Parts: sequence; structure tokens; C-alpha cells
Amino acid sequence: MNRRLLLRGLMLMAGFVLAGLVMSRYLNTAWIDTHVRGQAWGGLAYVAVGALFIGAGLSRQFVSFLGGYAFGFMPGAVFALLASALGCMLAFGFGRLAGRRLLRPRLAGRIRRVDRFIHDNPFSMTLLIRLLPVGWNLMVNLAAGVSSVRPAPFFLGSAIGYIPQTVVFALLGSGMTLQPVLRTTLSIVLFIISGALGIYLYRRYRRGRTLDESLDRELGA
Repeated sequence: MNRRLLLRGLMLMAGFVLAGLVMSRYLNTAWIDTHVRGQAWGGLAYVAVGALFIGAGLSRQFVSFLGGYAFGFMPGAVFALLASALGCMLAFGFGRLAGRRLLRPRLAGRIRRVDRFIHDNPFSMTLLIRLLPVGWNLMVNLAAGVSSVRPAPFFLGSAIGYIPQTVVFALLGSGMTLQPVLRTTLSIVLFIISGALGIYLYRRYRRGRTLDESLDRELGA
């Protein structure tokens, strides 16, 4: 049984990698120019393909960049945020509905960490995770899906937490066709600010948790 689960898990990972390689070949500026920009259904095509791209574990920042390139800053950011949220739901839904038996043995440690970190306050803790400048989006989504985390606050916290980097990379993508120096500079500054905010909030959370644990020990709780 363990060998079968291991094999299925490896096949699952290989499927994600293959999907990512296939989509990365087609989801690029050339595809955007041909199938999205100026097309009646371009926005829908971008969101659908972008969500699949993100759901398979590839970079939502890159999808946001292409959104800015395709639609301009604000429309691109909106479309990119929608694609990111849908991609999060796809990966979470796979973990919750189809992947528990396959993924739990492979992600046991990560599942426990995700469950422990966000279970009691899923919205605020998910928001905190998404504000960090780095992180493996797919792993968090899958681990949350396999865990006991409630979906609604997880999705809402993810969507709001995605906003800063979505804005940053959509702005960067829009700079390919308009005011490249200004928009690239603003993107870098905003990325540094949003990343610093995420790190600050995470450190504050960790410091507060340490103080709570110390107080519990002092009180013999």
C-alpha cells in the first residue's frame, strides 16, 4: 500500500511538473499578443489559462506580469488577481477532494505546520502568509486543502494577501509598453515595501507567540 501511494504521489508530482512545462511554453508574451490583446474573449482566456497555470504551481507573479502587459496596469491587476484566486481554489480543491489519500503521506510535516499555523485564525494567518515576499504557493494551497482548514476564510485571506504582489507585477508588466523606467522603478519600490511589511508582521507574530508561550510556562498552564 505504501509503495502504491508513493508511486501515485510521484506520478502526481510529475503531472504537475509536466503541466507546468506545457503551460509555460504557451503562456508567454507571444501567446498574449496572439490570443489575448485586442481579442473579444481575451480577458476570459487569460483568466482561465492563468488560473490553470497557477493551480499547477507556477508563478502567480509571472501571470500578474503578463496581465499588466496584456491589459495595462489596473485592468491587468484585476484579471491577475482573479486568476490567482481561482488558481488557489483549484489547488486547494484538489487537495481537499481528490488528493488527501495521495498527498497526506508526502506532505505530513507541512500539513501539520500549515494546520497549526492557520487553523485557529485562518483568515488573518493566511493573509500573513500571502504577504510574505517568498513562499511556495502550490505547497501552501495543497497542504491547506489536505488539512482541516476552513475554505472560505482561507480563500478570502489568500485573495486579499495576493493584492500587493499582484499590483507590483502588473505594474511591472504594464511598463513594457508605457513609461518603462518609471513603472519599473515604482514596481521595485512597492515590492520592497510590501515584502518588508510581510516580514515585519510575521516577526511580530512570532515575537507575540514566544511571549505567550513564556507566560504560559510562568503560570504553569
